[in-house]
Amino acid sequence: MSEISVAGATAPTIRLDGLSDRYFRTLAAFVERETGIRLPPSKRMMVEGRLRRRVKALGLADLDEYAELVFERGQLEKESVHLIDCMTTNKTDFFREPEHFQILAQDIMPQLLAQRRRRTDRFKLWSAASSIGAEAYTIAMVLADLAKVEPFDFRILGTDICSAALAQARRAVYPEDMLAPTPLAMRERYVMRSRDPARREARIVPELRRLTRFERLNLMDASYPVDEGMDVIFCRNVLIYFSARTQQAVVANLCRHLRPGGYLLLGHSESMAGGKQPDMRQIASTVFRREGGRA
Repeated sequence: MSEISVAGATAPTIRLDGLSDRYFRTLAAFVERETGIRLPPSKRMMVEGRLRRRVKALGLADLDEYAELVFERGQLEKESVHLIDCMTTNKTDFFREPEHFQILAQDIMPQLLAQRRRRTDRFKLWSAASSIGAEAYTIAMVLADLAKVEPFDFRILGTDICSAALAQARRAVYPEDMLAPTPLAMRERYVMRSRDPARREARIVPELRRLTRFERLNLMDASYPVDEGMDVIFCRNVLIYFSARTQQAVVANLCRHLRPGGYLLLGHSESMAGGKQPDMRQIASTVFRREGGRA
């Protein structure tokens, strides 16, 4: 993605002026239309704080000049990816909401393994709001451990709207502290520590990186360029940023990519969104199974 060039820019001092009401409303409307993320007035300070980094990077004077450049001077197409990256919240952890991974290991995968027709069947799992990749790699660790007991093939797709987050997911390098929730035995098997102890970084092993790929995807799109027949879809802690109507549209789209008998896992505050789908049966507080496969 090309950067915006600002003719004659001399890196002026950044003023602390906030966005005008007009530009805040324009920006909030754009972000909700493009991403589904709502930015009420209570989020205004957060929005301004995040945008100041782009103002500085582009050598602009203040936030209103940035908004004018984007929305009135024809730079929206070039800047939209950076603007969306600024507005997305990439809060994530390894083994976040750990009970989901217990259900995956103890209930979902045994059911799927019992249903498979051939030992060569490949299981497809999708982390639909993967952020920097912690969820996708957590899934990969759980499945890799299971496959050591009863061998099976699997692939994991991670998607997100934030390009910067996806770039980190592909690098698979994380602060050591971020990996602390990962069980010690799994860290020893699936995580490589930096050769320089002072860096306090670690990287996911190549074995798991080969089984996991990351692509940019906007959940607001009318359709998704993702294979149908997914066995398991994780979409956790992103629907809370959407309106109720958008939640239902996104969940309906996700369910269309599940095979009969496949599973959808939502965040703990998002159960209602999954419960309104006609062919989905709730099997745990935030876990749903698409009807049609064998129980």
